Formats: sequence, structure tokens, C-alpha cells
Amino acid sequence: MLARKTLHAHSRIWLRLNRPQSQSQTTTTRHPIRCSSTLVVPFTADRYHVRRENFAKVTADDAKVFREIVGDHGVITDAADLEGFNVDWLKICRGQSKVVLRPKTTQQVSDILRYCNDRKLAVCPQGGNTGLVGGSVPVFDEVVLSMGLMNRIVSLDPMSGVLITEAGAVLETLENYASERGRVVPLDLGAKGSCHIGGNVATNAGGLRLLRFGSLHSNVLGLETVLADGTILPFGSNMRKDNTGYHLHHLFIGSEGTLGVVTQVALLCPPKPTAVSVCYLGLNSFEDVLKCYKEAGDSLNDIISAFEFLDNSCYQVSCEKHKILPPLNPFPFYVLMEVSGWSPKAQSERLDSLLERLMSSGLVADGVVADEPSKIRTFWEIREGVAEALTRRGYVYKYDLSIPKREMYSLVKTSESVWAARSTSAAVTAIWVTNNLHLNVLTSDYFPEVTKRLEPYIFEWTSQHKGSVSAAHGLGFKKRNAIKYSQSPTAIALMKKLKQL
Repeated sequence: MLARKTLHAHSRIWLRLNRPQSQSQTTTTRHPIRCSSTLVVPFTADRYHVRRENFAKVTADDAKVFREIVGDHGVITDAADLEGFNVDWLKICRGQSKVVLRPKTTQQVSDILRYCNDRKLAVCPQGGNTGLVGGSVPVFDEVVLSMGLMNRIVSLDPMSGVLITEAGAVLETLENYASERGRVVPLDLGAKGSCHIGGNVATNAGGLRLLRFGSLHSNVLGLETVLADGTILPFGSNMRKDNTGYHLHHLFIGSEGTLGVVTQVALLCPPKPTAVSVCYLGLNSFEDVLKCYKEAGDSLNDIISAFEFLDNSCYQVSCEKHKILPPLNPFPFYVLMEVSGWSPKAQSERLDSLLERLMSSGLVADGVVADEPSKIRTFWEIREGVAEALTRRGYVYKYDLSIPKREMYSLVKTSESVWAARSTSAAVTAIWVTNNLHLNVLTSDYFPEVTKRLEPYIFEWTSQHKGSVSAAHGLGFKKRNAIKYSQSPTAIALMKKLKQL
């Protein structure tokens, strides 16, 4: 049996973290912030050479109507205050909106959309503005519809675990609320301190718990939405079993605001696990990562809740940026694995048994395990902090792909020659069990020629391997023309018809 503190296997040391945490390792739940920069972000329309369509422009009379709907405090027009709503989290896209509206009720959302529809004013719905594909900010001078004031938690049924909340509730707030009542929100993201549940639903965010609890299609039982003409589409039954016609709410999950605005969500929250362990493993090759995943899946199938890998560049830059003492020495690859359940002793024994085999076989060169919540948060912060850390180093060309597991790192290796310009470098993370590869190509600034080298090569490669060009982030603005690599012309035509209804 594995000792709770150390394991010696072939001169490697397996350390279960039960020692006090040093000051450099101490961390709290991460709240993502917009990256600071002395540089002014170029307008999206100028950087990407896109033209404004024939929509009306907001006038003083429009602003007067908006104030009648949401009140003076619900209308933002000051240029300095508008900046945070116009610039995306990555500081890559920047719109030119002159007005932000902050409704407090579904009826106000309905009145705003009805008026804008009649006036032919373009609208950009916005949640926490943590998106990574430019879909949460305007491209031109659209009216920004910010959902931040619609943040009320309506109820949590203790019997069914169904949580009903307004769309502007912050994900971390919902997590804390559910946790206090013995439940867990089936979605966890690095941006949970800022992102809204409505935006999560609109983008069909995958997150870190998808392996254990499934996608939002599995856990969202109902939605209240407002269509572009102001029509309010209310909740259905919110029952897990309801076979009465079309499940219309599924159309809005992942629709990115193109079909309507989500105003309330009914979310199934399962019982909260009472025992959680997270381990970091150091591996020497991608082939070892493949074998490690197979062994872990076979041994811990019913308790494994996350299995991700990241390369050394991601690991090092995140530790450095967030001032975390690296739990392991440098290795080409790292695996972050989480197990959770309700039997601490049995769970630890099974995990320890697996780790002994992995160490003895040489698949894992080194590793650490965390059982305490503070240390678990530290481990996850390394993984969750990659995106923010990379943005501090230059312009990041981000690719969020679904690829067959065995082919994941093949894309990285085969495309190195494609991005071999402007001193580019690549950093890789992957949500392994969901086939989700996050490929980040870093340059000192945005260069159109780098985009032309990378695209459509990466998209064509993904399509040829029967993958998806967007696994979790959505299409947004930056991937608006890439849908053809994952969807057939017939499917795209049907989507356009649905939008026209």
C-alpha cells in the first residue's frame, strides 16, 4: 500500500502534499481580470478590415427611450466607462459602442430588443466579457446589452437539485451558493470569478467538470429567453423527463446570442463530492501521456473527474506569472488529474495503487498529490492561469480544437513550420478526455501574415481528421468564417433559416 507521505519507486519520489504550504505557494480562488497594457487596442473593424452593415446609429432620441426603459443608472454613455465593455478580455478586439444598457428584469430586456428591432439598431449581448473569440464585444457601434444587474439567484430545490438563477449571476457565486447547500454546479472554468451563467449557456462552455457531469446540454433543464423582436419565451417544465414536443432551450445553448438573449437558467446541480484529490504528474513523452490516460481511465473510471495535459511552456509561464512555486521539476509534459467521490479512504487507496503502477512502469517520472483545498486550488491555478499568463507576453493566436487524442500533438509538430515566422512560439494545453486541444501561438504583436500562415492550415488539418474548429470557446467574431470546416453546407443553411424565424 502507498504510504500517505512518500513513495520510493525506481529512485523517483512520489510526494503526497500534507506539509504546510509556503507563502509563495499560498493562493486563493482566481478572479480573472482584464489584462493591463499601455497600448491602445486597435478597433476590430480596422485590424480585421471588416465593413459595417446597414444598421441605424444610436441618436439622442434613442438614448432618451433607453432611459425611460432602464432608468438613468441603466444607461452608460461616458467614454471612459464604455472602454471596459468595448474591449475583450484578451485585449485583441475593440468595438466602438456609444451606449451600454444594463437591464434589471426580463421585461426590460424585452422592451430594449423590441425597440432596437423596430429601429434596426444592432445589439451585442454581453455577460462577464471573458470570451476568447471576440464574440462578447461589439465590432462596430452596436448597443451593448450588459446582463450584469440580472444576477439574482431565484431558488435551489433541495430534493431535485435544480437551481434557478438569472443570467447575470457570476459562476463562482453560484458555485458557493450550491456548495453551502451540499450541491455542486456542474461547470467550472478558470474565468469563474467573472463569467456569467448566461454567457456560459450561450457559448455552451465546456469547462473542467465535463468529464464527470457532462455538457450544459446534459445539465440545463430549461431557459427563459427573449427573442430579437422582444418576444419572451418562458421556461418549460424544468423536469429531467419531458417528452412534449421540441426541446427548444437546446437551440439557445451554444447559439452565442444569435437566436435570442438568455435571461434565466434552470440548472441541475448534483450532490457535492466529499473527497477530492488532485495530482500533477511529470512525463517525458506524449506517448506516455496516451498510456497514462488509458491506465487512469481503466482504473478510476467512476471517480475520475478531470484529466488534462499541458506542455512545459504553459506550465512554466503560468507558475512564473502567478508566482507559484512549481510543484514539479521541468518535464516535457504534465498531466493534471482529479478524482472525486464520497469514500475518502477507498478513493485514496485506488489512486495510490494506480500511481504506484505508473511510477513502477516508468510512464510517470515524478508527481505530487494534493488533498487539502488550498493546495488543490494552487494546482488548478497553474492550469487555469495559462491564458492570462500568455497574454502578458504578446499577441496570442488561440485555437480551441476537438481532435482525436492520438493526433493531438501531431498537429503541434506538423504545423511548426507553418508558424516559423516572427519568432513565434507555441504553448499547448488539452482537456484530454473531451479531445479538446488548446493551441496558443505567441508573437510580439498581431501580424496578418502569421494569421495567413496559420489559417486555414490548422482548420483544414482539423477538418481532415474529423475534428471541430471550436471545442469550447464558440465561433464569436474571430472564427465566424471557420464554421464551414466543421459543419456541412446543408447544416449551415438550416442554421440560417432558424435565425430568420
